[in-house]
Amino acid sequence: MLRKWTLLAGMIVMGLPSFAQKVEDVLAYIAAYKDIAMAEMKRTGIPAAIKLAQGIHETEAGKSDLVQKSNNHFGIKCKATWTGDKVFHDDDARGECFRSYSKAEDSYMDHSDFLKGNPRYAFLFNLDPTDYEGWAYGLKKAGYATNIRYPEILIKLIQKYNLEDYSLIALGRMNEADHALVAGGTSLPSQIFSGFAKQTAAAPKEEAPAPNYPAGEFTLNETKVVWAAPNTSWLAIAEKYHIPLSRLWDYNDLEKDDEVLAKGQLVFLQRKKKTGATPYHTVQKGEDLYGICQAEGIRFENLLDFNRLSETAQPATGEKLYLQSPALVKASTEEPAAVKPSADNTLVVKGPEPTRHLVAGNETLYSIAKAYGVDVLKIKEWNKLDSLTVKQGQSLIIYKAN
Repeated sequence: MLRKWTLLAGMIVMGLPSFAQKVEDVLAYIAAYKDIAMAEMKRTGIPAAIKLAQGIHETEAGKSDLVQKSNNHFGIKCKATWTGDKVFHDDDARGECFRSYSKAEDSYMDHSDFLKGNPRYAFLFNLDPTDYEGWAYGLKKAGYATNIRYPEILIKLIQKYNLEDYSLIALGRMNEADHALVAGGTSLPSQIFSGFAKQTAAAPKEEAPAPNYPAGEFTLNETKVVWAAPNTSWLAIAEKYHIPLSRLWDYNDLEKDDEVLAKGQLVFLQRKKKTGATPYHTVQKGEDLYGICQAEGIRFENLLDFNRLSETAQPATGEKLYLQSPALVKASTEEPAAVKPSADNTLVVKGPEPTRHLVAGNETLYSIAKAYGVDVLKIKEWNKLDSLTVKQGQSLIIYKAN
């Protein structure tokens, strides 16, 4: 898979508790850089929540070697246009050139200017500034990162540490006085601390039963693999099987990932095959492309190529995906509508009944989509809208999510 060309793609050491981002480090990072993130949101429109989540992830909460040496919080490489200070750091190759800044503010501003000035990110600035999920997935779609789970990593950080509050403060929709003071006089959302307490006391979420895979190492499509339970450390797997962490992620079609598995999955210990063991895979309800490539032991890029799909496509339930040869037509990515016989016994397509929604004065297309549990781009498509802007009193057709 292609690697992002402007940003740090080097391995972040993750996994065992001693190497994972510590809560206190993350809180310290937020306290140190929240004001810069909010100032940049006011200057350029990039959500402070997104900015902070990217900074936390890219710098290992301010502890990475690169940020310590250079104040480079977003891993921006030199490129031909850079005339400022430089440092050299091992990344995709040894001794690569990275930009060096005298202070963190310069790194934050340079990163903002990069996003704002690059046409491929222009569509992000049409999103609601509180739509951090849209920004997270949009960055991935625009090619900012090649990690399949990059949006999930950002969203998880935003939700865990209530980073959205800083976007709301920057927009004037929340008062910073509502935040609790912590050691050193810096303010952080009180929900962060109450949230940790609730997570500790709450009953564990019920997990779907693990597939019936053998314990320990086995083979799938002639490739060594193990089943790893939720919260298993990537680094622990790498060390147990004597595989470099970056190579383990590569075997599993990941550029880099969070320190632990968010949910149970197959983890391959060798590079997967370019073709599957069987000609086809029939998509089951709830399956996504990444889960299918893991279940079949086929490389993600080959699964996409065979079926003419993009990384973000959601295959339709019941669709037959090709695993050994190219499909003649692009795989369907829409759920097939239900059919029923009409009075004259001809088949009539029956889809979900639409709902009419009148836009209120304080609503945005994003808030409406969130309320109905549907994708904002679907609402745009259903109503043939030219933009993501809606007006008070406007009537919209909504097909409610099942």
